[in-house]
Amino acid sequence: MDSAQDTRTGEVLACEESFFSALLAADHQTLATILADDFVIVDVMSGQAARREDLLGAISSGELQFAGVRQYTEERSVRHRDSLAVVIGRTEMLMRYQGHEMTAKSRYTHVYTHENNRWRLMSAQGTPIAE
Repeated sequence: MDSAQDTRTGEVLACEESFFSALLAADHQTLATILADDFVIVDVMSGQAARREDLLGAISSGELQFAGVRQYTEERSVRHRDSLAVVIGRTEMLMRYQGHEMTAKSRYTHVYTHENNRWRLMSAQGTPIAE
């Protein structure tokens, strides 16, 4: 891998870390900066698609809270295409949704786009890992 590719990968992974940290901190402003305007997430628990506003609203209202995120960084990979990056990873997340505590063990796909000299998360999808 060349140094430009290494730099891009480092920038994407830094954004990835900021995303997970912002979830844990319920940091609405940082999330709003990271999430692309047309961001969509496919929920790991229900399989439902939600837009940027839905996720930000659930977090800022306290309806959705993240109490813990374990990342398996040794299993993470990043691929690049032009102004896109795809991250495949694995997490175990402890969360509360509408007062109900749950744990989600999943593999995820995050798609980042490089716009206005920064990486933004455009799409996220989690797939549950069977016990």
